Amino acid sequence: MPSVTLPDGSHKHYDQGVTVGDVAADIGSGLARDAVAGKVNGRVVDLSAPVPDNAEVTILTPRDEEGLEVLRHSTAHLLAEAVKELYPEAQVTIGPVIEDGFYYDFAYHRSFTPEDLEAIEAKMAEIAERDEPVHREVWDRDEAVRFFRDQGEEYKAQIIGEIPDNEEVSVYWQGEFVDLCRGPHVPRTGKLKAFKLTKVSGAYWRGDARNEMLQRVYGTAWPDEKTLKRYLQQLEEAEKRDHRRLGRQLDLFSIQEEAGGGLVFWHPKGARIRRRIEEYWRAEHEASGYEFLYTPHVADYDLWRTSGHADFYSDSMYPPMEVEGHPFEIKPMNCPFHVLIYRDQLRSYRELPLRWAELGTVYRYEMSGSMHGLMRVRGFTQDDAHIFCRPDQLEDEIAGVLDLTLRVLSTFGFDDVELYLATRPEEKFVGSEAIWDRATEALRGATEGRGLDYHVEEGDGAFYGPKIDFKIRDAIGRQWQCSTVQLDFNLPERFDLEYHADSGERERPIMIHRAIFGSLERFFGVLVEHYAGKFPAWLAPVQAQVLPITDDQADYAAEVANRLKDAGFWAEADLRNEKVGFKIREHTMDKVPYMLVVGDKEKAAGNVAVRHRSGADLGAMALDDFLDRLRDEVETKRIEAEG
Repeated sequence: MPSVTLPDGSHKHYDQGVTVGDVAADIGSGLARDAVAGKVNGRVVDLSAPVPDNAEVTILTPRDEEGLEVLRHSTAHLLAEAVKELYPEAQVTIGPVIEDGFYYDFAYHRSFTPEDLEAIEAKMAEIAERDEPVHREVWDRDEAVRFFRDQGEEYKAQIIGEIPDNEEVSVYWQGEFVDLCRGPHVPRTGKLKAFKLTKVSGAYWRGDARNEMLQRVYGTAWPDEKTLKRYLQQLEEAEKRDHRRLGRQLDLFSIQEEAGGGLVFWHPKGARIRRRIEEYWRAEHEASGYEFLYTPHVADYDLWRTSGHADFYSDSMYPPMEVEGHPFEIKPMNCPFHVLIYRDQLRSYRELPLRWAELGTVYRYEMSGSMHGLMRVRGFTQDDAHIFCRPDQLEDEIAGVLDLTLRVLSTFGFDDVELYLATRPEEKFVGSEAIWDRATEALRGATEGRGLDYHVEEGDGAFYGPKIDFKIRDAIGRQWQCSTVQLDFNLPERFDLEYHADSGERERPIMIHRAIFGSLERFFGVLVEHYAGKFPAWLAPVQAQVLPITDDQADYAAEVANRLKDAGFWAEADLRNEKVGFKIREHTMDKVPYMLVVGDKEKAAGNVAVRHRSGADLGAMALDDFLDRLRDEVETKRIEAEG
């Protein structure tokens, strides 16, 4: 007879077979009412799934991360059913869960309009109200292909035809609608109460521009209306902060389709900000004992074979180019180049640790349908660093990386940081279990030694070593994964890296990969949205605009701007024949931190009337006093809260 263990360690015994839903009901009617799925021996399953003997069982509700994912995936199917009821000629393709929601791709002869989305959402609410039962069936693969092809669902038939013979083909019914899916799903459509369709866009089938264009309908789903409303407010604010819109408005960067998608062109103002970020990055690394490297953009393809990238990473690499009959590859990573520099000479244990950093531009193949502003591009600069150290130095080096990373992130205003420790995979990994355990404990020890909280993601480490990921939270509460510290037992082995140990033997160094920004382009995009374009004075591309009231003060305005420039600030004088109120509004829209208004009175006294972009009138002050104020703000990298 089934016996189950619950998350609190308690046990339940049954005289006959039970489902996950039965266990939920036995625990309590409230839990059964809220349940959307369950987890049996670590695997998420339907509530209707039978429970084997001696199983560990967890009941999932939408308040659980995995339960919320089930809710969202089920809402994607609700969307597909609604579209098929309204537009029977539409073909369904795929509908995965994404961050904060889901999407579903449809093949249809015309574009969906905003009015269509309203109708679809209303139909979804109607189907949810019908409270249709949802159940799973396993079909023969060939029969499934025939069924969907007979239904005119060519995309589904194609997907099923590519499922390996040793995998089940499962479908889910809800009402008269059936869809291919592994599941799990909610037991009834009535569980889906708080959802919203957010937008529609074009998407190539399987992300390949050579394929037909589909319609991608995006949506979001939450446990209740209150949470949904809060998220929609965040979404509205995110729209205002969109780095693509602000990038155009503030003339920071562009992506020139003529040159090819996913390649970033930095305009003068954006380049100023980037230069200031890089200068700060270099100063912090120098203070932390790093040396800087510069490495090529291409390398012999054999290097990528040795590193393993040709085998494990080829999908993200561009086709090799031929040079004198030999293949060369544009680099997708900086790591092998740093390894070659290490291997250029035999190192002594006294030289270690070696800390090397590079702002290295890499190139990765991305399908055109997957690119998104600065957040996902084909060419980007990584703030790569690699540390080569002895085992006895490992924990101290990790601690140094943690300190440096948190300090840099805090400087940009990211103080809400969560750490995630990913441990050894169950099956495929390089290196001994002993060195994995030692490395994992070093990551854990350095983190705990600084009193930092962290989440453990068991088995989520890369095959070549454990890692810690840093997730930052921006001004409107969104999380972004930027920084990583990753241990690597693979490359030192592949490249036969060694050092002379104090024992006289040759030993293998430990290699630490480390990035703080990750992609400089992506981090810049996050900053634009975090600040809503209002860069703090130390980063702002124009720190002050000098505005004469009339032409009579033009010479003085130019003199003030030159004084600011001579002091090392980015300043401009707006000498256009426009009213000063118009200029103030325009430069406020351009997010300039300070506007210095000068009239006859200011000119005579050698003063400036200072206005902040927040609207605050700081009054008249001597130019030297303003210079001191701005200098202090820039040198301390002050970030002030603004609306």
